[in-house]
Amino acid sequence: MSDTRAFLYKVYKNWFFRRSVRTLAIIYVAITLTFFIIRLMPGNPIEVFIANMMAATGMSYEDAKQLALAMFSINLDEPLWKQYLDYLYNLVQGNFGRSIAISPGTPVMQIIMEFLPWTLFSVSISLLVSFVLGVVFGIIAAYRRGGWFDRIMSAFAATVSAIPNYLIGILIIVFLGVQWKLWPIEYMRGAYSASVKPGFTLEFITDVFKHLLAPFITYVFSTFGGWMLSMKANTISTLGEDYVTVAKAKGLPESRITIYYVGKNAILPLFTSLAISLGFIFGGSVLIESIFVYRGVGSLLWASITSRDYTVMQGVFLIITISVVLANLFADMLYGLIDPRVKTLGGGE
Repeated sequence: MSDTRAFLYKVYKNWFFRRSVRTLAIIYVAITLTFFIIRLMPGNPIEVFIANMMAATGMSYEDAKQLALAMFSINLDEPLWKQYLDYLYNLVQGNFGRSIAISPGTPVMQIIMEFLPWTLFSVSISLLVSFVLGVVFGIIAAYRRGGWFDRIMSAFAATVSAIPNYLIGILIIVFLGVQWKLWPIEYMRGAYSASVKPGFTLEFITDVFKHLLAPFITYVFSTFGGWMLSMKANTISTLGEDYVTVAKAKGLPESRITIYYVGKNAILPLFTSLAISLGFIFGGSVLIESIFVYRGVGSLLWASITSRDYTVMQGVFLIITISVVLANLFADMLYGLIDPRVKTLGGGE
């Protein structure tokens, strides 16, 4: 009995076990809150579907209602607690339900998988580019603090960080597409041209990247400033550490000090932020994708909200929740691996 108790205590004290249990608890709470909050929204998509079917086909209310129940496996007239239990039961089985308004009768997961690759493609490239540029420019600004480069880039970074991303997108459309005509306006709408046949061809790939340019610039501009200012502050703080002074006193090459002593330690906090940001990729950017009519999860979420498509909303929020929570767990693990001073996978936190 004592051995069993000791084993259970050891498992409880294990960092990964506790974090995993906490992660599952957070996901469950988020799923529950999402379910009930969505149903507090005004409007009933099932009633809208029934009314449309009655108007289009002339069928009776009861027949249209039975059709809706058969297609969507959801009855909003049932008590809320029963809807909740049915939702959890289906969720455990991997059933996210079927779309009510966006694509009636289509499985939610199928719809999400059609939109998700475009979001992963656009946001991941933009995020990594803005991160690299922010880190590089932040180190340069820190080493040349007080100079013209630092003043110009810091002011630029602070300015673009303060401007909402959707406003940057609108300005890009107005000036680059309409006023200055530097980029064709047709490439600022959609993920690819309707005249181009999708496939692994040079024509299609080129067209996709042409449509990506405007959202890419918007993503990079809206996130670059935060990475740069954070890296600059971390670098300046690291330059004042004793081990950097000792390294300089030993006569080590400046490039080695910059990379291995300053840059490596200054970038550590940014890695955790990057890992968390990667989790938000799955949610895309609702406003940016809506502005550019880009075929991503963000635009899908906006369409589901405006049409009150409960099942699609729940599916998208679930994907976002799981990705962000798992990204937080990964960030904790990553920080412990890249910084041996932090004890994470051991017995304590």
